[in-house]
Amino acid sequence: MKNGIKKAIYPGTFDPVTNGHLSLMERACHLFDELVVAVSTNATKAPLFDFEDRLKMVNVAVKNETFACKITVIGFDGLLAELAKKEKAVAIIRGLRALTDFEFEFQMALMNRKIARDVETVFLMPSLSWVYLSSTLVKDVARNGGDVSELVPAHVLDFFTRKLKSKKKK
Repeated sequence: MKNGIKKAIYPGTFDPVTNGHLSLMERACHLFDELVVAVSTNATKAPLFDFEDRLKMVNVAVKNETFACKITVIGFDGLLAELAKKEKAVAIIRGLRALTDFEFEFQMALMNRKIARDVETVFLMPSLSWVYLSSTLVKDVARNGGDVSELVPAHVLDFFTRKLKSKKKK
């Protein structure tokens, strides 16, 4: 904690950023003075959107909203716990939608604690209106021609339109 400022990191693939993600950012800002939204390259997943597009989507989403804390968007590759130490964060924010999320998140929180003992993991739930929402679900709906306009920030629809058109051409 620098100068009494409490900083947290909210990591994710954000493929794409959804209104559920924005809800968690809003909730985290009520607890912390600064929030670092860390967009992972995540080599273990096969994202629909490339890393640069995901960074752009999150940056625009953050700029288009008003939050109660300072938010910085960065990209990262590597261990989250090491990033938390480097950023001098006191907490890692993780979203929980349902009980099925908990086991994986709990294991990850314990490993992060092993690596970065001074960094806590804080589990937050999104607003009730977004508790069912995941990036995977949004992608599935969009790929199958469904309307995702109420599930994602408006600018993300443009990314979907371009991406899905380019996939159809292939």
